[in-house]
Amino acid sequence: MLAETMETRALYSLVADAILVTHVLFVVFLVLGLILIFAGKFLSWQWVGNPWFRVTHLLGISVVVLQSWFGAICPLTIWEIDLRYKAGETIYEGSFITHWLHELLYYQAPSWVFAVCYTVFGGLVLSSWFFARPRAFSVEPQSDAP
Repeated sequence: MLAETMETRALYSLVADAILVTHVLFVVFLVLGLILIFAGKFLSWQWVGNPWFRVTHLLGISVVVLQSWFGAICPLTIWEIDLRYKAGETIYEGSFITHWLHELLYYQAPSWVFAVCYTVFGGLVLSSWFFARPRAFSVEPQSDAP
């Protein structure tokens, strides 16, 4: 029974780590994505006009901005904390990688500071749509051939 509990806790911890990595990758996507959009405009990179990339990027920051305006905690954070609790971990302690990913992602400041930062960042993402316009979605013509 104890081994099963240990295995279950280890699984909770592993899933919490995976959520943390996913969360960090999401943040990297938003920040690096904006940098690459502006760099791509200057360097004539065609891929930064990809409408799927641009819509996903805009929707991602829109969710973050709306969460900050309404004082909502990111679901990824909630799930990670819940899983770490179920794993019997002290929240935000653990392996070296886990510790530093937390340090990067979860810093302390009043909530209004985050709302302002996220809103400014969202404004930059929105302005990128005018500065470095994405291509239109293309619809492939359907062939009448059998």
